Amino acid sequence: MSSTGIDRSNLPAYSPDQEKHAATALDGERKDKAFGDPVSAHRLSLSSASNRDSTHRQLKSRHIQLIGIGGTIGTALYVQIGKGLLNGGPGSLFIAFSFWCTFILAITMCMAEMVTYLPISSPFIRFAGRYVDEALGFAAGWNFFIFEAALVPFEVVACNFILNFWTEAIPTAAVVVIVIVLYALINLLAVKWYGESEFWAALGKVLLIIGLIIFTFIVMLGGNPKHDRFGFRYWKEPGAFAPLYYDGSLGQWLGFLQCLIQAAFTIAGPDYVSMAAGEAENPRKVMPRAYNAVFYRLTAFFVLGSLCVGILVPYNDKELKAAFKDSAPGAAGSPYVVAMNRLGISVLPHIVNAMVLTAAFSAGNSYVYCASRSLYGLALEGKAPKFMTTCTKKGVPVYCVGFVLMFALLGFLQLSENAAVVLDWLVSLVTASQLLNFCCVCTSYLCFHRALKAQGISRDSLPYKAWFMPFAAYYALVATLIMAFVGGYTVFLPGQWSVPNFLFSYTMIVVFPVLYVGYKVVRKTKIYKPEEVDLHKDLDVIEEYERNYVPQPPKYVFERLFLSDFWIHELTLSSNRFEKVLDMLFG
Repeated sequence: MSSTGIDRSNLPAYSPDQEKHAATALDGERKDKAFGDPVSAHRLSLSSASNRDSTHRQLKSRHIQLIGIGGTIGTALYVQIGKGLLNGGPGSLFIAFSFWCTFILAITMCMAEMVTYLPISSPFIRFAGRYVDEALGFAAGWNFFIFEAALVPFEVVACNFILNFWTEAIPTAAVVVIVIVLYALINLLAVKWYGESEFWAALGKVLLIIGLIIFTFIVMLGGNPKHDRFGFRYWKEPGAFAPLYYDGSLGQWLGFLQCLIQAAFTIAGPDYVSMAAGEAENPRKVMPRAYNAVFYRLTAFFVLGSLCVGILVPYNDKELKAAFKDSAPGAAGSPYVVAMNRLGISVLPHIVNAMVLTAAFSAGNSYVYCASRSLYGLALEGKAPKFMTTCTKKGVPVYCVGFVLMFALLGFLQLSENAAVVLDWLVSLVTASQLLNFCCVCTSYLCFHRALKAQGISRDSLPYKAWFMPFAAYYALVATLIMAFVGGYTVFLPGQWSVPNFLFSYTMIVVFPVLYVGYKVVRKTKIYKPEEVDLHKDLDVIEEYERNYVPQPPKYVFERLFLSDFWIHELTLSSNRFEKVLDMLFG
């Protein structure tokens, strides 16, 4: 492992007793043998009893990669992507998703360089407080919590939306109550199974999208009951670019813009991979591979997914319009299910719809977990009410879980509006929060980059050196900031004003600076100068871990054959060679 370029003589001595003290100071801790304990990870890394990041590093490369991928593949890729097709057509959808991936690459590189240097828990929240301003860390923490918590009612509404394919006999209120109760039971009573179940759920999501991509390739070449070799027919008739609100070029531009907003919501960044940094086994070796592999796979899934949707269904399909405009009973919300119905495939639509429903439920459960632990971490740092640190005997932050489930009550908005409209509202809220989170990542990186330069630490000595920096960070920062304000533009068009749409689109744009300024005034924090940034904190613990780390061979045949470090290395070998060429060209 390459040196970090830091003079260790000035660093405080590492003491194992500090970890023991932090671990014993918290009652009800448990260790999940398969995954390590995410609850403990947040407690130990954020506890005021120790400023050290003393998490249990038991997450293997396969865990990080599949959970990172599975956490970002949800209802949006299977269902909500159909709304983008209706708004902009297949050409706009594909171009928008491909274009947005360039910004996600820049954000991923920002995070990868910071996290591999200092792999701690909840890094993108804590880096904002360490490298920029403690007030930004406070605002970023609460913004990320709202982002995760708002995704819970989104998935609750999505479950009801997907169920409409089969029946509308189940009352909407009953669906919402049942899903919320199940989330409560799972997160309060069966949390010990969360880690392993999410791993296999993530694997299921990956296999589903791969299967749908293969399905698209087969049926477009005539492998369907109608023997219709349709290929790219729908790109010609009704066309590749759908007009939105206006006819002609202006309408097609607005359609593309709406697809870009859809991409900003659908394509997640490196958040979930980064969340596991404090629990990753041998993080400075595993995390760079994870960032590379997850980015390439996610972009492949999302870009190919957007292409497949445009191949399978025309943007003027009546069933798809009925689902997203009116939430009509019997209408399929997933464009893949719509395509199967169009081709006369009888059984497969029900199987896929059931798998999509399972994915939606699983994603919502994951968001309950992540949001509650984010809130718990804020409480341990004194940035949320102290009573939120209360845990059950099994180590579950019960009040945090309860507070997150209160957000799920937004699912009852369906009682006054149809599910499709409520989905749009929640998409607007989540998109704004996600874009602000990306802005924080880029800002943190730029301050980190300045601090390295000011303190004489060469980026060549870092475990991971990102390409095109700091220009890529500015590129992503400008794009995400602009998109955060553009997200709700439709309310300003003539005849399109809607109070709910405006509030859901711009609430976080107002709340975020209020949180930042409020914390700054009350706590009298300051923006750090480059030479004041503490780049040494927790670094000695990481390096001590590296010195004592002993690699363990894969235990399971499945892990050895399919997800071992060897195969991950082979999959990313070509990208590593490309990195070396870029380093030679651009330095």
